[in-house]
Amino acid sequence: MTIRQDIDAEAIEAKLSELRLEHRDLDDAIAALNDGAAGNHLQLQRMKKRKLMLRDQISQLESMILPDIIA
Repeated sequence: MTIRQDIDAEAIEAKLSELRLEHRDLDDAIAALNDGAAGNHLQLQRMKKRKLMLRDQISQLESMILPDIIA
């Protein structure tokens, strides 16, 4: 791996860590909102949509750092 690839991989890992943390936080917030009797359904929908978008971004970044190996 070249120095440039190492830097890119580190940047991707840092972004992955950030996205995973936000995803986990959203999961906790959604669970807390679901537990409440008077939950705001619009806010809940937005949070779930954001969580799905984060999951997609995480998957894309993971595919960038893991090579496609066809066995």
